[in-house]
Amino acid sequence: MRGLRLVPDGTKIRFMRGRFAGLIVSAVLSIGSIVLFLHPGLNYGIDFLGGLVVELRLPAPAPEGAVEAALKPLGLGEISLQQFGSPRDVLIRLGVHAGDEQARNRVRDALTGKFPGAEIRRMEVVGAKVSGELFHDGLIASLATFAAILIYIWFRFDWQFGVGVVTTLLLDATKTIGFFAVTRLQFDLNSLAAILILIGYSVTDKVVVYDRIRENLRKFKTMPLRELIDLSINQTLGRTVATSLTVLLSILPLAFMGGPSIQAFAVTIVFGIVVGTSSSIFIAAPILLFLGQHRLRPEAPAVAHAAGATG
Repeated sequence: MRGLRLVPDGTKIRFMRGRFAGLIVSAVLSIGSIVLFLHPGLNYGIDFLGGLVVELRLPAPAPEGAVEAALKPLGLGEISLQQFGSPRDVLIRLGVHAGDEQARNRVRDALTGKFPGAEIRRMEVVGAKVSGELFHDGLIASLATFAAILIYIWFRFDWQFGVGVVTTLLLDATKTIGFFAVTRLQFDLNSLAAILILIGYSVTDKVVVYDRIRENLRKFKTMPLRELIDLSINQTLGRTVATSLTVLLSILPLAFMGGPSIQAFAVTIVFGIVVGTSSSIFIAAPILLFLGQHRLRPEAPAVAHAAGATG
């Protein structure tokens, strides 16, 4: 296996030639995602809309789809099922039309009638206030994540690196929101968790590239910043591709064969890995080039001018 290389050694791809195209395409996609977020909006799940939560313990493991088939004729909105603990335990979430007392009685009768001996261990209504608080807390958590990343990168690198990372992450996050708007996948707390996971993964990938750029700034003191960034990306390209492919291979089975409760989460992770990996090369690096052209390498133009005068 030593001869197997996903990316050949010593590649000399000039990524910065496509810096304008990368930034323009990213900006257009992000603006389009914001428009889609405003209209028609996201397909919010019960966590953000409210509804009924039922914790059910069955007398024996039920066939796949049996619980949903028992509740669907009630017409109480969207049904979400999640198995937890033993195969007999099922967490049921019903849509916004399931919050009144009559609906709860109908759900109880349907479940106990379909599964004699079943125990309803918990039945709670998630109201609009609680769901609004969940959305607010999720938004605060996301903003706090961006702030913490900015502070970390700012202290570890120069401020240009911090601005580049946070700007790229915002563009990645908006594209992911647009992905939810286009595909109409349910957006719930699991989806928000997926976005936060993607932010962490994307930061790791960008830090690897930025760290190599910082090392090369010290090593090649006269190399123009554009060439130095291309060199750094090529040096880390093998690691980036291998890491992304490893994560994709581990999550793809869940995306294609996972149940409804995990499938949206896995599909979001797959989309985010593709976006996050490409943005490290075509977004984060060009932003650093524009911000640091005359700050990270101020001596490069003078050296180039002197060389031209000598020639």
